[in-house]
Amino acid sequence: MLIISNNVSIPDNDIEIIPIRAQGAGGQNVNKVSSAIHLRFDIAASGLPDFYKERLLNLHDSRITKDGIIVIKAQQHRTQEKNRDEALNRLVEIIRSAAVVPKKRRPTRPSKNARKRRVDNKTKRGQIKALRKKVAP
Repeated sequence: MLIISNNVSIPDNDIEIIPIRAQGAGGQNVNKVSSAIHLRFDIAASGLPDFYKERLLNLHDSRITKDGIIVIKAQQHRTQEKNRDEALNRLVEIIRSAAVVPKKRRPTRPSKNARKRRVDNKTKRGQIKALRKKVAP
């Protein structure tokens, strides 16, 4: 059972975890041991609430396929257990980030005094530059 929040959790059978061989340097061990983890999570078929599903499917994340499957590959650590924990933590982060509703932006306008100060500074700056010119005879 993977706990997302106080009232949202994911059963283990919704998450598909496949051990694979890690890439990169590591000598003979990398060729023998399947220490990396390939995690797949089907959003539509999961037991998540509809709010989470909708938000996850609308996320523009490269780890989410067009079919609505989250694919995570963890191979940073040397042991399979640590990579498994890392992949599950990344899944939790993705789901929690989808739950955060961004604040609605309220358009603001500069105050009357701020506009006046801006224009005054511009005219003052223009006068300074005008005084740098050569004096006409």
